[in-house]
Formats: sequence, C-alpha cells, structure tokens
Amino acid sequence: MGGMHSFQIHVPRRRFLQNLALTTAWMTTAGAFAEQLTLTPTQTEGPFYPDHLPLDTDNDLLVINDSITPAIGDITWLSGKILNAAGEPIRNAIVEIWQVDHNGVYIHSGSDNAGKHDKNFQGFGRFLTGSTGEYLFRTVKPVSYPGRTPHIHFAVKTKGHEKFTTQCYIKGHEQNAKDGVLRGLADGVGKESLMVDFAEIKASKANELAAKFDIVLGFTPEA
Repeated sequence: MGGMHSFQIHVPRRRFLQNLALTTAWMTTAGAFAEQLTLTPTQTEGPFYPDHLPLDTDNDLLVINDSITPAIGDITWLSGKILNAAGEPIRNAIVEIWQVDHNGVYIHSGSDNAGKHDKNFQGFGRFLTGSTGEYLFRTVKPVSYPGRTPHIHFAVKTKGHEKFTTQCYIKGHEQNAKDGVLRGLADGVGKESLMVDFAEIKASKANELAAKFDIVLGFTPEA
C-alpha cells in the first residue's frame, strides 16, 4: 500500500476536510440509505489507473501539497460510506478515486491530450475509513472523456479480499445511455445505485457541489 504515509501529512488541511464531513452530511438528499443493502455493481478499473502516482495522494484533489493554486473545475465534496451486505460500516478500508481533470485528461501517461493536463489537479486520492465507514474527497465534477460519459473511478481495498473496483456517474447525464461500460449492466436498482446527484450547495459562495456515493460490498473484510 505505497503512499499510505500521506494520510499523516499536511495536518491543518486534513483537519479542515474532516471537520467539513459533518457539513457535507446534511447537504445530501433525504433517504440516502434507502438502497444501502443493494450490492454495488463492480465496474472495470479501466486502463488509466495512474501509472505514476502523484506527489500528493491525499483526499484533496484540488490542491497538490501546499500549492496555493487550485485546479480548475466545479468544486465537489464527494462523500459516502463503505458498508458490508448487512449495512454495517467497514473501517480501515482504503478508498481510492481517480478521474479526468476539467480538460478531460487523466494523470496516466497514456491519456488522450496529455499535454492539456491541469498541472494543479491531483487526479488521484486516497482515504482511510474510520469506525463509521465514511470517506470524503474534495475534487471536481467529472467531465467527458473520449468515448465515455462523465464518471469517477473507485477502488476499495480491504483486508483479506481482492481490490473492489467500480465507477460512479452523474445522474441524468445525457451521455449515460450511450456509454459502453454502463450499457454492460442490466437495468435495475444496482445500476441506479451508481448514479449520483451532484447537488448545488446553496450556502456556498463558490458554487460548490455535494455528491454522495455509498458502496456496499458483498462480503465482510477480515478484522
């Protein structure tokens, strides 16, 4: 698990993000746990898991290390819980996300239009869940990549099990119906559980968004 030491660096900013977790919770829609027992479908990891991890792998993708220049894009507070099939929170799960920047570029060296990469966007982040199973990232709202509807990749690593990978999507986006990866899933509650509302935070002066994506695993990790 290379890079796990990154959870301990930049203490002031980490505490800032943790304190905002409670703020993010009330911004999510009512009934968020109505489908918490629906197993989250697996989705392909895809070819763009970073081939070289960024210098910073924390949960704030908008700022790299102590840079004062943020990435471009619609600021999004992405949160959720990692749960088992019984709805119980899973602690000590490593949650990873990776996605394109505002220009539609992954940090992977093989990404299309790599020369247009936003150098201020981290592109990848990690979070270690606590006793509540919750995670939190500050990122940007995903945009399209050639041939794909906007999405964010997720990987969940737990003790005693293979890495679980999936993707979340913007609910109601017009490109979803044409996306090849999504079309590989049968319609139903499982597919709908991958659809996420990116809701405007009315109290935000920076036009920030909040999105909630719970992941339900079909197993209980080893203690």
